[in-house]
Amino acid sequence: MRVLYLGNNRLGVEVLKFLKEEDEEIVGIGVHPPHKRTYGQELLDVAGLQQDRILPGQSISQPETANKLRQLNPDLVVSVLFGYILSPEVLKIPRLGSINLHPAYLPYNRGANPNVWSIVEGAPAGVTLHYMGERIDTGDIIARESVSIEPTDTGKTLYRKIEQTGLELFRKTWSKIREGRASRLPQNGNEGTYHRVSDLDQIDRIDLEATYRARNLINILRARTFRPHKGAYFEIDGQRVYMRLDLQYEEDFD
Repeated sequence: MRVLYLGNNRLGVEVLKFLKEEDEEIVGIGVHPPHKRTYGQELLDVAGLQQDRILPGQSISQPETANKLRQLNPDLVVSVLFGYILSPEVLKIPRLGSINLHPAYLPYNRGANPNVWSIVEGAPAGVTLHYMGERIDTGDIIARESVSIEPTDTGKTLYRKIEQTGLELFRKTWSKIREGRASRLPQNGNEGTYHRVSDLDQIDRIDLEATYRARNLINILRARTFRPHKGAYFEIDGQRVYMRLDLQYEEDFD
């Protein structure tokens, strides 16, 4: 399988390692610009490609990049936590299509920060492997798996659970994709939820003069507890004060 890999973050590294273990041919890799990369060097080290096979994510859909992708002649595009949209022209290049591993239980939490919104809004948490289309996270579903949210979960602990489940889902589904046996469950683009990165601005500032339900306030604070991210805050005397929660069951309390 000739794979064009688009990735970022730790999950992106682990999925790429798996594909290499499976002896798939990584013909090129798309990465975020340096200031937006997470685990970027690890990705490049695992890929082990020459510089001319490393593609800047921010220009992945520009005509000159699309021409280069045609020359790479991928069978399949695999995207894992890649933050750039593929143009219709690019989506047509791989003969077997493009798939994306999204850290949410689609159709819920399309877009950004699904771990946060599952806690804040109570939407199902999970991970989905799906074909990519022109609209974000709306393509046919190949496989998905839910992840339970415990009362002690924070944005960070839930993300780690989703991350591990995502790797396991990809591993057990890959053979079906490779052999052309993957199922396709169409999504209704009008169902579910969608969030932008900027939506966090609506919840991060805690208004000291506002009235909150205790459950809702706790959910915001724990959802935004994820070092090194700053998270939720309140303002007093012109200064921001950031908050994090430490949640434990009684039997685990020291």
